Amino acid sequence: MAGHSKWANRKHRKAKVDAQKGKIFTKLSRLITVAAREGGGDPDTNARLKDAIAKAREANLPNDNIIRAIQKGTGELEGASYEEMVYEGYGPGGVAVLLEIMTDNRNRIAGEIRHIFDKYGGSLGESGCVSWMFDKKGLIVVERKNMEMDELVLAAIDSGAEDVMEYDDYIEITTDLENFNKVKENLKNQGLDLASAEITMIPQTTVKLDEKNAERMMKLLDALEDNDDVQNVYHNWDMPEEIGG
Repeated sequence: MAGHSKWANRKHRKAKVDAQKGKIFTKLSRLITVAAREGGGDPDTNARLKDAIAKAREANLPNDNIIRAIQKGTGELEGASYEEMVYEGYGPGGVAVLLEIMTDNRNRIAGEIRHIFDKYGGSLGESGCVSWMFDKKGLIVVERKNMEMDELVLAAIDSGAEDVMEYDDYIEITTDLENFNKVKENLKNQGLDLASAEITMIPQTTVKLDEKNAERMMKLLDALEDNDDVQNVYHNWDMPEEIGG
C-alpha cells in the first residue's frame, strides 16, 4: 500500500479545467462523438460511449448536447471527423509528459503542441519516448467518511483491486484494466460514493522540481489543458501538496 498519490496531484488541474465549462463541454462532446463513431450509438452495447456519457453527466453537460454528440458520431448529424493520437514529450527538469489528443486537423495541432512545449522549457519528443514510463490502470477514489479503512481495503481487494492507498481525506484504489468495472460496481453496490473512477496513465516513477522549473511546469500544464484538442494530460511530476491539493 505504498506509493505516490496520483489523484491529489490532479485535483488542482481538474479544478482549473472545470472552471472553464465551455472547454470541458467541447472536450466531452468530442469524446462522445468518437466513441459513438467507433462503437455505435447505444451505450448498452458500447462501453466506451457509456463511460463518456457518465463523465459528461458528471460535468453537467446538457442532455441535448450529449444527444447531438452521439448523432454526429453515428452520422445522423453532420460533424467534424476527429482523429485520436498520442503525443509525448518532456517538461522542464525532464518531466515525462503524455498527451491524448482528439483533433480534426493533424497538421495544426502538431504545430500548436510543439509551440507550447518550446515556450515553457519543454520539448516534444518522438513516439515512444516516455510512454514506457506509464502504466494504463483503473483508478478509483473514495472520499474518507465513516467507512473503516480495514473494511474498505478488504472490499477493494476482494473485488480484484491491485493496490489501496490511504490519504487524509480520501482513499485511492488501483486496478488492472480487466477488473476496473468489477471493482467499481462492487464498491458502488456497497453504498460507497466514488469521487472519481477512470482509466488513466499512472507513472512508474516521479520527478521532483526546483521552484523555477515547477513554475514553468505549471504554465506548461495550463497551456496544454487549455487547448481544445488535448483530451488528457499525464505527467510524472511529483507535484507539491500545496499545489496539487
